[in-house]
Amino acid sequence: MESFITDPNQADILKTGDRCFDGKLYNAAELLYIKAGNNQKLAQVYVMLQKYALALEAARKSNIPKVWKAVCFSCVRAGEFKSASICGLNIIIHPDHLEDLIQHYEKFGYSEELINLLEQGMAHQKTHNGIFTDVGIMYAKYQPQRLMDHINQYSSRLHIPRLIRACEQWQMWPEAVQLHQKYDQFDMAVTTMMEHSPSAWKHDIFAQNIIKISNYDLYYKAMMFYLEEEPMLLNDLLKLLGQRIDLNKCVSVMKKTGYIALIEPFLKSVQFQNVAAVNEALNEIYLEKQDYSSLR
Repeated sequence: MESFITDPNQADILKTGDRCFDGKLYNAAELLYIKAGNNQKLAQVYVMLQKYALALEAARKSNIPKVWKAVCFSCVRAGEFKSASICGLNIIIHPDHLEDLIQHYEKFGYSEELINLLEQGMAHQKTHNGIFTDVGIMYAKYQPQRLMDHINQYSSRLHIPRLIRACEQWQMWPEAVQLHQKYDQFDMAVTTMMEHSPSAWKHDIFAQNIIKISNYDLYYKAMMFYLEEEPMLLNDLLKLLGQRIDLNKCVSVMKKTGYIALIEPFLKSVQFQNVAAVNEALNEIYLEKQDYSSLR
């Protein structure tokens, strides 16, 4: 073959190379593709011959995403992660190909190598928001302790709704709350904390969000939540909402629970507004306690 292609001939070198490749005559195909100068096909041949360094060089010369993927996937299967990483950095800069690469690494269980590759991609000059988001998703799945720091550091580079879905899937509720805050979804942040309170609720964070909500019905749901789970902090919550909440409705809701006396400190703090429902509630509390001086 070497002798043939060096002598003058009228052969269709590329077509012959393809036929050799299809027939698994990879050494012959290598010679023909070199002669034809087709680096795209040459990269595929080197992969089949397990010459990964040469495949990498051919992929670099062709610089076509499809070729980078073929070489990368073969290197992953062979455990050649250094070469796979070099190829991968030339793939992940194309958002349309990023998902295929992630699925290939995960198929073989190479989550750590995948995370290392994506982290390198965050520093690439052609990086994009999809890389930062997928790093977050990988953290949620495989390294959950790193997700919160990632959110705080790169919140402006994340596709937040997509990462929220991943947090919900993997039950990362504090991180989901943080993302809702970053996305100005304060209603959802409050709702998530109440629905997943064992891990997601923190009084200070709840207080930061409850004063920014747009659905005022959440005020009263929050009252019932605190009554059931954090009754000793209920007055603190209500004092925070004193200028926002409907006092008549607040008193009505608490009377129905039978624990109106629990919010006596709050009622005293808003008594200056001279709301009839508040005055009557305090009168009833003082009578029940036989606190004649306060009643007078």
